[in-house]
Amino acid sequence: MAKLNMVEAINLALREEMGKDNRVVVLGEDVGREGGVFRVTDGLQEKFGTDRVVDTPLAESGIVGTALGMALYGFRPVAEIQFDGFLYPCLDQITNHIGRMRNRSRGRFICPLVIRVPYGGGIHAPEHHSESPEAILAHTPGIKVVIPSTPYEAKGLLLASIREPDPVLFLEPKRIYRAIREEVPEGDYTIPIGKARMVQEGKDITIVAWGAMVREALNAAEELKGDKIDVEIIDLRTISPIDVDAIVNSIRKTGRGVIVHEAPKTCGLGAEIIALINEKAFFSLQAPIDRVTGFDIPVPLLKSEHYYLPNLKRIVTAVKKVMNF
Repeated sequence: MAKLNMVEAINLALREEMGKDNRVVVLGEDVGREGGVFRVTDGLQEKFGTDRVVDTPLAESGIVGTALGMALYGFRPVAEIQFDGFLYPCLDQITNHIGRMRNRSRGRFICPLVIRVPYGGGIHAPEHHSESPEAILAHTPGIKVVIPSTPYEAKGLLLASIREPDPVLFLEPKRIYRAIREEVPEGDYTIPIGKARMVQEGKDITIVAWGAMVREALNAAEELKGDKIDVEIIDLRTISPIDVDAIVNSIRKTGRGVIVHEAPKTCGLGAEIIALINEKAFFSLQAPIDRVTGFDIPVPLLKSEHYYLPNLKRIVTAVKKVMNF
C-alpha cells in the first residue's frame, strides 16, 4: 500500500472514479494541461482527454454554472475553484440554484456535483488565497460541506462526494496538501458523509476540529500529556451535515470542550457547536466551552499570518483555562 500525500490521494480518487464512471467530468481553470495550480489533477487530461478534463476560462461563476447544467443532464461534474477566496463569485449559483434545485423541482431533479476548493491559510499566500468560508457554505440549505484532514480521509470522502446525489462543497486544506503522508489503498472505499471521526479517545476534555486544525489539535494533545491532561479529539469531517451525536456524546463523557477553527470567530461554526452542546449536553458541562479561532479580520499577508492561525500554544492555553475553571 503506497504512502500518499493529500494531493496524490485526491488525484488517485479522481483517476479511479473517472475510469469507472464516464459521467465524471473535471473542469476548471488550468486543471488540464497544467494539472491545476496545486497539481491535484496532474495527468488526468492526458489519460482521459480534453472532453473529460476541461480547461475553462477564468470565470468562476461560469465554471460552477456549467457544472450545474451538466449535473442536471446526467453527468457527475467535479469543478475546481483555484482558491477559496475566488469562490465568492459562485455564491449566486450555489445558493440560488444548486442548493435549491431539489426543492425547487419538488424532487424531480437532483444535482450531483462536487466543487473542489483549496481552502484555508498557512502557505504565505497573497490576499484572497487563504479564506475559510465554511460557515457561509454550511448556512446554505441544500448543499453538503466536506473537509478532509488526512490523505486517507480525502480519498474516501471524495469518492463518497462524487457518488452523492446532492451537491457537495469539498474544501481541501491546502496547508496540509503535502505535509502528511499515510497509507492510502488503491481501489474502492468510501467514508460516510455526515459521520465524524474519533481521532483519539480521552477522558478529561474534548477538542472538536476539522481540516488542518486536526493536526494542530493532535500536537496540542501531545503537549498536554506532560500536564497529565487526557484529550479526546473529534474530527468533524463534514460540517454540513454535522455529526451532533459524536460531539454531544464526547462532551457528556469529558464534561469540557474546546472548539478549534481558523475561520473568524464571530458567527463561525464554533458558535453553532457551542449552541448544540448547550441544547443537548448542558448539564454535563463542568466549564464553559472555549474557542480557538482566527480573528475578525482578513487573513494577514505572509509576515503576519502566523499570528492569525490557531496553533499549539493557543490551543494548550485554552485547554488549561477550561480545565482550571
